[in-house]
Amino acid sequence: MNNKLPYKSIPVILTFFFLLTGGFTPVLCNAGTEDDSGSDFHDIRNFGAAGDGITDDTDAIRRAIMESGGAIRISGGIYRITETIEIPMATTNRVSISGDMGTGTVMMAGAGPAFRFAGTHHGTANPASVTDEVWKQERMPVVENLEIMGDHPEADGLEFLYTMQPIVRGVLIREVRHGIILRERNRNFILDSSHIYSCSGSGLLLDRVDLHQANVQGSHISYCKQGGIRSIGSQIRNLQITGNDIEYNYDPQANQSADIWIDAAEGVVREGTISGNTIQSIPSPGGANIRFSGAEESYDKTGLWSITGNHVSNQNVNIHIDSGRGFAINGNSIRGGINRSLLLENSRNIVFSSNSIDNNPDYRSDAGNGITVQNSQGVILSDVQLELAGNVENRNGAVEVMNSKEVSVTGCQIFYSSLTGIYVEDSQNIQLGQCLIQETEREGQSSAIVVTGSSQNVIILNNLTSGEINAEPGTSVIEGNHKLE
Repeated sequence: MNNKLPYKSIPVILTFFFLLTGGFTPVLCNAGTEDDSGSDFHDIRNFGAAGDGITDDTDAIRRAIMESGGAIRISGGIYRITETIEIPMATTNRVSISGDMGTGTVMMAGAGPAFRFAGTHHGTANPASVTDEVWKQERMPVVENLEIMGDHPEADGLEFLYTMQPIVRGVLIREVRHGIILRERNRNFILDSSHIYSCSGSGLLLDRVDLHQANVQGSHISYCKQGGIRSIGSQIRNLQITGNDIEYNYDPQANQSADIWIDAAEGVVREGTISGNTIQSIPSPGGANIRFSGAEESYDKTGLWSITGNHVSNQNVNIHIDSGRGFAINGNSIRGGINRSLLLENSRNIVFSSNSIDNNPDYRSDAGNGITVQNSQGVILSDVQLELAGNVENRNGAVEVMNSKEVSVTGCQIFYSSLTGIYVEDSQNIQLGQCLIQETEREGQSSAIVVTGSSQNVIILNNLTSGEINAEPGTSVIEGNHKLE
C-alpha cells in the first residue's frame, strides 16, 4: 500500500496550514525593503540613485522622498547631489532619512543645505497649539546614521524651518559651511550622539530662529571656525547643552570666535544649561570658550543660565559674559585663560561659585588666568580657587573689580604672582572676606588687596594674606585680617 501523499497535494496542504495558524504573511513587491524591526524603508537605489560619488543623484533622491514618503534608506555608497533636497512636509507625509547604520554618505556639491525640512508649525510647544495636520503629516522628522559631507564652499548639512520635534541622531556632518541650521521657527529640537566636524561656518547655527525646548547632548562639535554652537539674533527659551565634546572651534583670521557663542544683541536668549561638557580650544584673536553677548542698552535679554560641571580651557577668555543677567556658574574646572578665566562686563546678578581655576604645569605656561568684573552689579564670587599663571599683561590684579557695585568676594583662595591679589577701583558696596590671598613669587613685593579711586563702602574682613592691604583713605573698613609671616 502506498502511503505517500501525491506531489500535487503538498502545496494545497501547506497553504491550508499557514492560513489556519495565521503564519502566512503575503509579501508585496514594491520600492521598499524591510529592516529587522519590520518597518518599511524605501531604498533610494530603487529610484535610480547610483551611489558612486560621481553620478548626480539629486533627482533620484528627490523622487524617493516625494513619491514614497515615509522612511528613506540611503544605503552604502556616496550619493552626490548638486541642489538642496527640499522636503515640504505638508505634502510628503512623515519623512525620516537613515544612512543605513552609517554606511550611506551624501556629498553636497552645490550651495545650501543638503536637506531642508520645511514644516508648517506656527504654534508653540503647547500641545493645544499643534494642528491635526502637523501631528498627522509633519511631527518628528528624523535624520539618523547618515554622513553628509561638503564638496562646495557654500554647502551646508541640514536645515529646519517651522518643524515640530525634529531629531538628528548618530549623524556625521563634515567639511561643510554650517552643519545644522535652525531658522524661522522650530520646537522641541534634539541633536543626539552626532559628530559635526570641520566647518568653515558654525556647527549648529541658530539663525534668527524662534526656538523653544532644544537639547544638544552626547555629541562632538569640533573645528568649526564661526562657533561650535552659535546663536545670532534669535528668540530662544530652554536650550540644554549637556554631555558634549565642544572643541577647537576658532578662527585665527577672525576678530572673534567661540566654542559656544550666544549673540543676543538683537534677540532674547534665556533659560538654558551648559552642563557636563568638555569645552576647549586654541587661543585666537578675540576668542572665548563660552561667550554671551546681550544688548548694550539692556542686560535683561540674556540670562537665566546655569553653567555647571564643565571642563573649560585654553582660550583668550574662558567664560565671557557681556550684558547678561542671572547666571549661575558653579562647579567647573577651568584653566588656560590666556587673558582672563572669567570676564564679566555690563552684567547683573551673577553667581560664580565653587570653581577651580588651575595652572597645571603639564599645559602651556603663558596662560594668565584671572577674573575681571567691570561695570557690573550684584556679583558673588565665592569658594573659588584661583592660581594666577604667567601672562599678566594689562591687568591690575588676579581678581579685578572695577566700576562695579554690590560685589562679594568671599571664601576664596587666590594665589597670585607679581600682581595684586584683589584690586578694587571706582566701586561701591564691596565685601572682601575670609579669603586666603597668597603671593607665589617675589614675596613681599606685591599687595594682597588694593582699593583705589572713588571706591566707597569696601569691607575687608577676616582675610589671611601674605602681602599688604592698601586702601585709599575713606574708601574701606579693614578689620580682623591676618598677615602670614
